[in-house]
Amino acid sequence: MDLLDVTIVNVAVPSIQKDLGAAYSQIEWIIAAYVLSFAAVLITGGRLGDIYGRKRLFLFGMAGFTAASLACGLASSPTLLIGSRFAQGAMAGLMVPQILAIIRVTFPKDERAKAIAVYSGVGGSASAVGLALGGLLVQWNLFDLGWRPIFLVNVPVGVIALAAATMVMRDSRSAHAPRLDIVGMVLAVSAVLLLVYPLTEGRRLDWPAWTFAMIGASALVFVAFGVYERWRGRTAGSPLIDLDLFRSRPFTVGLASWLLFWIGFGGFFLTWTLFMQAGLGWSPMRAGLTSVFFAVGAGIGAGVSVSALAPRFGKWVLLAGGLVTAGGFALYGALATRYESDFASWQMVFPLLVTGIGFGIVVAPTIDMLLGQIPDREAGAASGLLNTGQQLGMALGVALVGILFFAQLDHDSARGVDSVATHTHTELAAAGVPGPAQEQILANFRACVRDRSAEVDPSVVPASCQSAPTANPAIGQTLTRAGEQANAVNFAHTFQHTLLWGVGLMALVCLGFLALPRDTRLEPHEAETEEEELVGI
Repeated sequence: MDLLDVTIVNVAVPSIQKDLGAAYSQIEWIIAAYVLSFAAVLITGGRLGDIYGRKRLFLFGMAGFTAASLACGLASSPTLLIGSRFAQGAMAGLMVPQILAIIRVTFPKDERAKAIAVYSGVGGSASAVGLALGGLLVQWNLFDLGWRPIFLVNVPVGVIALAAATMVMRDSRSAHAPRLDIVGMVLAVSAVLLLVYPLTEGRRLDWPAWTFAMIGASALVFVAFGVYERWRGRTAGSPLIDLDLFRSRPFTVGLASWLLFWIGFGGFFLTWTLFMQAGLGWSPMRAGLTSVFFAVGAGIGAGVSVSALAPRFGKWVLLAGGLVTAGGFALYGALATRYESDFASWQMVFPLLVTGIGFGIVVAPTIDMLLGQIPDREAGAASGLLNTGQQLGMALGVALVGILFFAQLDHDSARGVDSVATHTHTELAAAGVPGPAQEQILANFRACVRDRSAEVDPSVVPASCQSAPTANPAIGQTLTRAGEQANAVNFAHTFQHTLLWGVGLMALVCLGFLALPRDTRLEPHEAETEEEELVGI
């Protein structure tokens, strides 16, 4: 439920925008609000589970997540939907940190690695499944509800999960429960919001000075957070983040690599759906069904990684997964510029399988391998950091790669016009348009494509594209076809450009994985029975 909701919105963006009359910046917040609040609450959620019981917090988070999903499905305005998404992410932040801790105290040592592998495999493919399921639900238009079932589907699932968890889940809490670090929580949330808010809003507002001031302030707040956490660790104890974790260089570098990995995929999921829908003009169903191949690849990669490769080859599997992912990005971008507007679903199958396999190979074993770099007594705090890195990376990916994508689309807008100019000249001449008039029409057409590429919202039709209807319908049809093809060409080349940045990120990820010790393997951790107190079944 929680990971599926990270991406299920992406494929429904045009439907939500049209139904609610949302500005594109609001659409970006509908996407980013979930992962932001998720990241902000994760570590605190883990602390609350230690104090009040993990089963209790899981049930509370699941109930809140289900209620917030209902609110999302019933939202009547962009503001209400954004607020409901914040609530949904916060409830996920209470629910998710309990899962790994419950696995650790529920399963015996010889079964724990298998349980974590199942958990990681499901999580690894859920993001891509979200795209497919979202496309199907929007296209089916169940009960004439449009996009709303993408959220309402969580309600029956949540009710069933609550009933099942109530009956079968064991409760546990830390025998030495830490105290909540309220000041640390406020500083951490403030630092994240000060960074992500201007990145999300800056392009729409043409980067006023206050956006750069907020980014600078975020750096200062991050420093203040680190200083305060160090002080709290020496005095009152129970810091929100135990900075001693960062004494392990392999864990620190691995965490940075994990963050970069999810920045890359947060941006990939956003630009991928933009390319298929805004660029190629595909329906939500077609875009969603095409994404199934990524999910299939992720399932294959996760299964092979945790069952056979990671226990034997250790960190080299992570390195191979990063390289396969980079190769998938490069191949996908090359095919996009090769086929441009003629890019068909079947031609995407192979690059999506390759990218998905690389994704699954990395995602499934990484958490357990990185937890192996620190003492078991710190595994709870470390898993909270890894989950936070994942969600923060997704949020930053949406913001940062969104800036890169639209800046490149604006910069390269002439490419699409040049690609269709010759054919458009020929069709205009065949329609009886004289030479000087052809040049004027093409000049107006070029201005339209340029202005549309520069729009903050790709669905907006600028004034230069809203010319008076022509007396010759053939001219209008020619320009419509030319506009669609030019738009697809521009999106294809911009998509490749952003994927090349993704290749660079994967190269950095691979360098980080190289820093892990040679003997890193996927294996279960020792249970810390002296620090766990089972309080019920």
